[in-house]
Amino acid sequence: MLSLEHYEDVAFADRLALLAANLLDGAVVFGLDRDLHLHRLEDDNGVAVLDFVADCDLDFPHAASDVRLDIHGAGEYPRVTAEQSRTESDPVAGASLAVIVAARNEADRIAATVAALRGAFPAAAIWVADDASTDQTSEAAMAAGARVISRGQPHGKGANVTAAAEAALSDEPTPQLILLCDGDLGGSAARLEPLVVAVAAGECDLAVASFGRRVGGGFGLALGFARWAIHRLCGFEAGAPISGQRAMGVEVLQATLPFARGYGMEIGMTVDAVRDGYRVGEYELDLTHRATGRSITGFTHRGRQLLDFACTYLSRRRSS
Repeated sequence: MLSLEHYEDVAFADRLALLAANLLDGAVVFGLDRDLHLHRLEDDNGVAVLDFVADCDLDFPHAASDVRLDIHGAGEYPRVTAEQSRTESDPVAGASLAVIVAARNEADRIAATVAALRGAFPAAAIWVADDASTDQTSEAAMAAGARVISRGQPHGKGANVTAAAEAALSDEPTPQLILLCDGDLGGSAARLEPLVVAVAAGECDLAVASFGRRVGGGFGLALGFARWAIHRLCGFEAGAPISGQRAMGVEVLQATLPFARGYGMEIGMTVDAVRDGYRVGEYELDLTHRATGRSITGFTHRGRQLLDFACTYLSRRRSS
């Protein structure tokens, strides 16, 4: 039984700090520099309490590597449940898979995205890298069963997905395959399976999805610059240079971390992978997402993208 009344740092296990915790009223944030070994934390009514876990590595000794953490927001308590066993329908049976979903202000789509991923990859660990959303993205993701990595201030896509990737790599067992995707895919996220299968089958080392249907977009300036930058830096002809839907083996992920800043993440990843001798394959999939059109919002978004693309190009040119 554990009861804490005040907002202050309280050490209650070896190298474990409970930060800003009021288990009766507020959120619980754990900061760890070692693995957390525990059976159960309960409130006075015997209900398991844990509201939000950030950047931590959990190991429950009586079910090592065979449990997952279901985290629920909006004041609900989470449950720790046994992970589903792998079945013949699992496309990556025999290989552990971690899925990392990049999201910012996707409260209306993230639950559908997580649910689709869970249906396609029932044994995968699903992480949501929430870049300080101002809506209910984190809560919706947690309620859908994802593990959420979120920080108080926006750090950009590249930095936030890097943090989630590092958390996934610290999980046990270490995943052998990694799938990255964007949080606005909704139900179409279930169609990402060919990327994982391509890497698992050895067709390529980094599998990238191209969208079968183009919706929205501007005049192609940012996309064209991204293609030019990748070819200039490593010689690869990219058809989908900024697609965030990517699968890879763990060695490719480790070789490309940390990701480039902001929206330059995918350009930097492709360049780094090709330079290290990894094979990149592109696969056209029937995916849908939240498209930005030729509006003020859309042009502002692509302007930010272009700035990050330019910064990534300059940083990789200096390192060549």
